[in-house]
Amino acid sequence: DKEIKFFKDLTQDEKTILKSGTFEKSFEKGEIIHNSYEPCTGVIVVRKGKLRVYMLSELGKEITLYYLEEGEMCILSASCVLATISFEVHVEAETKVEILQISASVFNQIIKSNIKVENYALRLATVRFSDVMWAMQQILFFSMDKRLAMYLYEASVKANSDVICATHEEIAKSLGSAREVITRLLNQFANEGLVELTRGKVTVTNRSRLTSIFS
Repeated sequence: DKEIKFFKDLTQDEKTILKSGTFEKSFEKGEIIHNSYEPCTGVIVVRKGKLRVYMLSELGKEITLYYLEEGEMCILSASCVLATISFEVHVEAETKVEILQISASVFNQIIKSNIKVENYALRLATVRFSDVMWAMQQILFFSMDKRLAMYLYEASVKANSDVICATHEEIAKSLGSAREVITRLLNQFANEGLVELTRGKVTVTNRSRLTSIFS
């Protein structure tokens, strides 16, 4: 109950309806939880693990929009419910995850009867749309070396560690680039003394010089 943030705003009948249409599910790393071909997956709440939300171009290129972690909710997977959502996303398990999945029909029933839940859903959709716009801004206006430096800095801050556990392929997917491009830039950063590279890991060795690339 506490994992669904709007639960406290529901009437007793609405709580009963919500529980009837909410299911516990688990996925292994790399599994697709939602895609654009199934627009009515419903609302996803992350219980454990991490999800990656991304778009797919006509040529099959992935563009990561943002990540969702424990306690966060994916509203863009319920595009059939909110008319304000006009673009399609894919959701992938970045790690092994446990989620709550609220069916689209049940969620639609609740937002029609409860203005607080509708407002919450619209606010959350607005926040996620801002995340999407930020991702698009980076792609359109930032060079790849700046985007990579920013990614490494933000990842190290979030992990509270200079060691970032990610392969070149995973970083490339996050930045919507080719692995070869990321490898070349990481080798360049390593030659300049900004990072050290080991299998599956990137260690930031000079954070101040790294931040100077994008600041």
